[in-house]
Amino acid sequence: MSPTPLTLAALNAASPELFSTQLAGIYEHSPWIAEHAAAARPFATLAQLRQALVQAVRAAPREARLGLIRAHPELAGKAAIAGTLTPESTGEQQRAGLNACTPEEFAQLQRLNADYGARFGFPFIVAVRGPRGTGLARSEIIDSLARRLLNHPDDEFAEALRQIHRIAEIRLDDRLGSAPTLGEAVWDRAEALARHSEAPAVPGAAPELTVTYLTPAHRAVAAELAQWMRDDGFDEVGLDAVGNVVGVYHGSDAAAPRLLTGSHYDTVRRAGKYDGRLGILVAMQVVQGLARAGRRLPFGLELVAFAEEEGQRWPATFLASSPLVGRFDAAWLAQADAQGVRLRDAMRDAGLPGELAAIEALRRDPARYLGFVEVHIEQGPVLHALDLPLGVVSAINGSRRHVGLLTGQASHAGTTPMGQRRDAAAGVAELALLLERCASARPEVVATMGQLEVPGGSVNVVPGRCRFSLDIRATTDAARDACLAEVQAGLAEICQRRGLRPTLTETLSAGAAPCHPAWQQRWAAAVQALGLPVHSLPSGAGHDAMMLHHALPQAMLFVRGQNGGISHNPLEAVSTHDADLAVQAFQQLLQGLAAERASPA
Repeated sequence: MSPTPLTLAALNAASPELFSTQLAGIYEHSPWIAEHAAAARPFATLAQLRQALVQAVRAAPREARLGLIRAHPELAGKAAIAGTLTPESTGEQQRAGLNACTPEEFAQLQRLNADYGARFGFPFIVAVRGPRGTGLARSEIIDSLARRLLNHPDDEFAEALRQIHRIAEIRLDDRLGSAPTLGEAVWDRAEALARHSEAPAVPGAAPELTVTYLTPAHRAVAAELAQWMRDDGFDEVGLDAVGNVVGVYHGSDAAAPRLLTGSHYDTVRRAGKYDGRLGILVAMQVVQGLARAGRRLPFGLELVAFAEEEGQRWPATFLASSPLVGRFDAAWLAQADAQGVRLRDAMRDAGLPGELAAIEALRRDPARYLGFVEVHIEQGPVLHALDLPLGVVSAINGSRRHVGLLTGQASHAGTTPMGQRRDAAAGVAELALLLERCASARPEVVATMGQLEVPGGSVNVVPGRCRFSLDIRATTDAARDACLAEVQAGLAEICQRRGLRPTLTETLSAGAAPCHPAWQQRWAAAVQALGLPVHSLPSGAGHDAMMLHHALPQAMLFVRGQNGGISHNPLEAVSTHDADLAVQAFQQLLQGLAAERASPA
């Protein structure tokens, strides 16, 4: 017979000593963590308790955190063989099948463990129950160990602690009889959607995810989303003229204004499973809960699963969200993809009208909407580094991009004196460092030289030409443009001093999209209601919210990514607990908005 689960009320009422005893084993051989967290009681939510435990570790000296890491056993190591693991570790390693390794797997683990220990000075730690909580395959564990051996020691120290927090999160659920069921539903649907991909399956290799606009895989995703929306209880579900999947859940008055939400379901090539799709699936889970409870809000909820945002097949920016704000470019219909297929023809082949009039008819009347909100994986390392599951977006960065060419004089690398060279690559290298300094001096700015090429370069030739790119982003257009102006002035000075000729061509100019203060506050209140601290951060990536910003007040909620926050990569991941909190935060936002709408003016 399983023991009676603990309750949050019992933990809140316990003495500090009993509190620590009741949480023994949540963190391996480290009772001091619960002892420190006890002072933060009472806890209104399980998320608040989890965060208090995390903060106790973050506030501890490095020596204590190192001791916590070293308290953990190696995977399939000596303690496992000797049977001296804690009950929690024993169950986790057995569940991952580490007690059933083949001789080859066992030998590989032992070798990697030894290399890891020699490099970092502590054991390799991974939450073997994984982001879903049901367990990683042995191959995934071995691949993770091999990959993390390449990390910088400081990064790996932090990653080991994050894995420990994930282990503790799952153990805490077991102890309290809890489960992130809403997040599990979101996670499972993201896995199901990932079955549809253009990338051919390679025997023995992990499947790759690529879903670009209007391909068979893309259309299969749209069909599955539409069916799920019907199953979840949306009142209206349809495919619009650009392939957006649109679901409407009416308010108590079908004529009431709506809250618009959504994100995109297309992907980059070799993508992760959550970029864009997470926001769609979270909103669907919210509507499912409302429909099953028979609950109507004093406003409608309209979810748009945008068909295209990544610009992978045709060079169109926000192709699927732009029609909603009257910004679809008619010239896009004549664009051809790499195979020569025009956008208009691809639309018609997919059963869409392919006509400008039908696309322009998708424009929404702002008077019918309260605003636009979007949930999205962060696509960066900030929340991951802060050990925070959610963050409130303050602004979507504006961006200006350029391609450039510096032209000097190609000459013999051995006979041209250093003071008489017109080295184009050296000029671009100087510009790259200037770009870094200019952006670093402004906290709201990031800048990148992502492309740098010496055309026809040779090891024994002073470069006569060098191509480069500039990408400058900021939370305000003023900060972005000030950085660009400084870089342009510096470029002119570098070229004059070095005898180089510059060309610089702008390829993109997108204005910043500050999130609406009132809607930011609604997200902040939702996060606070879960017992979590509120952290605001800008988005350096573009989002559909950036386009909706032209017509509606908008605000975004970020969800922490795993694996260093990596995105546009197969390693992109979220945990079921973080997805669960995202659903709960959306529910809280709707609850707060409903209370506002019900209050007398």
